[in-house]
Amino acid sequence: MRVLIISNDGAGFADFIDVEAGTTVEQLFTQQVKSGRPNDYLIRVNRLPSHREQVLQEGDRISITARKIEGAL
Repeated sequence: MRVLIISNDGAGFADFIDVEAGTTVEQLFTQQVKSGRPNDYLIRVNRLPSHREQVLQEGDRISITARKIEGAL
């Protein structure tokens, strides 16, 4: 199944990726963000806040944004 992931961590990027059917938001986060905790990020699916157990659907747009930018006060 194909979803769009938008990462605002570091330089940021957006790309379509293939994930297995039944993949949850938490599983995708673990695959995409190698270091960091989900609580340190704002994760949205189709522009709406999501919960870790939400199952992704074909065509979903997932954005991952750090809550605190390194070096910022």
